[in-house]
Amino acid sequence: MATLEADDRLAAATAVLTRIADNVERVIRGKREVVELVLLGLVAEGHLLVEDVPGVGKTSLAKALARSLDVSFGRIQFTPDLLPSDVVGVSVFKRETQEFSFRPGPVFAGVVLADEINRASPKTQSALLEAMAEEQVTVDGVTYPLRRPFVVIATQNPIEHEGTYALPESQLDRFLMRVAIGYPSPEAELDLLEHQTDAPALNDLTPVADADDLAALVLAAASIHVAPALRQYLVDLADASRRHPDLGLGMSPRATLSLLRVSRVRALTAGRAFATPDDVKALVRPVLAHRLTASGDARLRGVSPEDVLGELVDTVPIPRAAR
Repeated sequence: MATLEADDRLAAATAVLTRIADNVERVIRGKREVVELVLLGLVAEGHLLVEDVPGVGKTSLAKALARSLDVSFGRIQFTPDLLPSDVVGVSVFKRETQEFSFRPGPVFAGVVLADEINRASPKTQSALLEAMAEEQVTVDGVTYPLRRPFVVIATQNPIEHEGTYALPESQLDRFLMRVAIGYPSPEAELDLLEHQTDAPALNDLTPVADADDLAALVLAAASIHVAPALRQYLVDLADASRRHPDLGLGMSPRATLSLLRVSRVRALTAGRAFATPDDVKALVRPVLAHRLTASGDARLRGVSPEDVLGELVDTVPIPRAAR
C-alpha cells in the first residue's frame, strides 16, 4: 500500500511538472531541455541565472514561467542608475502620522524577474544578496521577511558585452543554476516565424499550477532516496575540484548541497524514487560551472571551469553501490 501511495505521488508530481513545461514551451519553442532545467531549479527552491546573448528569449522564458504559476510576480529592470532602494523598498515619512512607513519593493513577490542584472552597479546587484541568501531584507535597521515561494530568475548578458558588470562571486554562489538558452534550430525558428501574430503567445498564458502545487513538488523531491554511496560520490567530486591545479576556487559545501538537491528533483521528473549518478552527471555543469574559478595559468591556456568539470566527471570513480 505504501509503495502504491508513493507511486501515486510520483505520478502526480511528474504530471504537474509536465503541465508547466508544456505551458512555457508555448512561448519558448524548441527548447524543452532548457525549460526542464529551469523547472528543476524552481522545485529545488533555488535562484536561477539565465545567461546568453540578447534576443534569444531570456526575458520571455522568465515571464512565461511566472505566468504559468499562480503566484505574485515582480519585475526589476536593472539599469546603471538603479538604486538598492528600487529593489528592496524604502521607508517613507508620513506627515499625517509623523511616522515612517515601509513601502515594499518588487523583490517582495513569489517570482522575481531581475532583468539584465549585470547592467546595474555592483552595489545595486548586492541589494539582492540578502534576499536570495536569507529570504529577508533589511531597510533602516528593520528586517522584513519574504514569503514563500520566493525565487529570483535573473537574466544576464555575457560580461564581455558593453555596459555590463561582472557579478561578485558571493552572489554567483547564491544562484542554484546558470542556464544558457542558445540560438534556436532552423526548424524551431521557422516555427516561431509561422506562429508569430499581433498577440504574442506570452499574453495568452494562464496559470497551470499554484503555490500549493509547488509546495507538494518540493516535499516530493525531498523524499527522493539518495544512497550513501551516491553521497560519497558527491563528496569525491567536491574534493577533486578543490585539489585540481586548474581551479583557483573549487566546489563549496553549498555547491555540493545544491547538486544533491537538484539531482533529487531530476529523479522526481523521471518518475523515480531514487537518484542515480546519471542525475548528478547531467547537472554538473549548470549547477557548478558558474561557482568555480579557473586558476591564472589555466586561463592563459584557455582552460575553463566547464573543461575541468568534464574531466572530473570522466575521472572521478563512481562507488559501485551507487551505480
